[in-house]
Amino acid sequence: MELAITIFVLNALYISINTFRTMLVVKGHRYLAPIVAVVEELIYVMALAIALQHIDSKLNIAAYAIGFGGVGIYIGIIIEDRIALGYVNFQVTVQIDPNNPMHEHSEELPEILREKGYGGVTVSHADGRSGPRLVLSILAPPRKAERRLMEQIKEISPDAFIMVQEPIELSGGFWSKEVDKRYHKANKNS
Repeated sequence: MELAITIFVLNALYISINTFRTMLVVKGHRYLAPIVAVVEELIYVMALAIALQHIDSKLNIAAYAIGFGGVGIYIGIIIEDRIALGYVNFQVTVQIDPNNPMHEHSEELPEILREKGYGGVTVSHADGRSGPRLVLSILAPPRKAERRLMEQIKEISPDAFIMVQEPIELSGGFWSKEVDKRYHKANKNS
């Protein structure tokens, strides 16, 4: 039983790190991903060696499989979600109609979000099927804040169309460490 628990823990740890490392690669972390890969492979070799030496036990095989798929991948996703590397870009489309109470605050949305510390708010005017729209592009730091931003947008403009993307690389424009500082200052008590 002790051996099965060891196999389970090692494989869950290996797959958790593997999932996290894969996300690092996808997001372009060229230096951190290989370092994490070395640790990942050390654990993998240990787990596989132990499992193969004791493959005659169904309990050990089950521990290996459950550590792999049942737990490891889930924990890896949780780790990446908690660390939340990078930024998110929100594209928000809201209807402009001062006569409709549901849309009365739509035109104020960009300034309200800037006051909340989201400095990277770019506004464009557009025409939709049922009238004029504002299209906002909001670069939000850090990625952990995306749920909070989503709630704030829905609170102000409940029927906003929101699309969230993760930029791989940023260059130029208004975005800088200054905006990061302003966001954290405005949200330090949240």
